[in-house]
Order: sequence, then structure tokens, then C-alpha cells
Amino acid sequence: MTDDGRTQRESDLIAYYNNEVEARVGRDLPDARVVRRTAYIEQLEREGRRTVLEIGCGPGRDGQAIADAGFDYTGVDLAPASVETCRSLGLKAQVASVLDLPFEDATFDAGWTMSTLLHVADEDLDQALAEIVRVLRPGAPLAIGLWGDTTGGEHVWQDDSGFGPGRFFSIRTDAGLRETLHRHATVEEWLTWDDGRNMHYQWAVVRKAT
Repeated sequence: MTDDGRTQRESDLIAYYNNEVEARVGRDLPDARVVRRTAYIEQLEREGRRTVLEIGCGPGRDGQAIADAGFDYTGVDLAPASVETCRSLGLKAQVASVLDLPFEDATFDAGWTMSTLLHVADEDLDQALAEIVRVLRPGAPLAIGLWGDTTGGEHVWQDDSGFGPGRFFSIRTDAGLRETLHRHATVEEWLTWDDGRNMHYQWAVVRKAT
């Protein structure tokens, strides 16, 4: 994908999520995701982790839970409206792309990114994962959640919500995603569950090498 294509894709995502943020604030997260979030927070507590970076923080629904558990939380998101919503909750957040995170190497003890890397094109996924791993400390865990299916493929999906332009999605097979993750970290946990749609949800906890 050309740089112009990447810029247009990100511009469309920003427009959509800037318009949708208020509706997202009041939308409950799926129970299965909340269960996994609770388990991940407990893991971070057991490991003595303190600083957590969320990539694709949205309006702070996961971020609030992470911060409320006592962690030093930082969120990043492409959409300025999402960042402002997080800040209104007292969360640290800033506008940034996963392809160019504004942090020094080995800054954070742990990472969290849910339903965000599906907006990254396949050709950019290795760069995105390498960038996340770069800002994590050696041995840090990273929780990743995506939607997947048995065929995969890249799509621009329109909806009738009126929030903005169509959003780009890259839907990956389980085998393809796991192969990519293995290039950057050790996969310690892998789960999938039916999300009630045509796709299933892919959940992984990976760990940066020490």
C-alpha cells in the first residue's frame, strides 16, 4: 500500500472515530473481553508491573479499568476526540499512530491493544508490532485482541450509522496472525471465542524477549 493510501486510510479512521466517540462511551464491552481484561490485570499485579501502554485507547473504557487497578496508564489513539475523552477522565493520553509511537525504547512494563491492529494493513503489521515491542521493556507482556475468520482479507466497510467514511479492516486467519506474532514475541496465551457475528475474536498474550 502506498504512503498516500495509508494516509487516506488513517484520515478516514480519524473522521469516523471522532464522530463516533460519544456513542462508544455508553456502549458496554463484551463480557468475554472484560473477563480477559480482569485476568490480564491480575497477571500484571502478580508480575509487579506498574506502567501500561494502551494502543488504540478509544474513549478510555479499558484504560479506566487499568488505571483504577492502580497502574500508571498511558493511552494513544489516532482520533483526537478519543484522546480528549480519555483526558476528561483523568487518563494520560495522546494522539499517535502505532506505526510511530512517541516514546523512548523500553518505556513501559506492559501493553494492551484491543480491536485496533485490525485497522493496520497486512503489509504494515510487522512494523506496528515491532514499534509496540520497541517501547516495551524486556520481558514485558502484551495483550492483543482482534476479530478474525477462516479466510481473512482486507476490506473497507461502510455502515449506515452516519459517523463518517468507511473504515479499513484487515481480518486475519488464526494461523496467519499467530505466525506474525511469533516473529516479534513469544505467544504465551491464545484463545478465540464467538462474538455473535460472522467472525470470532482472537485473543493473545505475548511476551517480549528478555
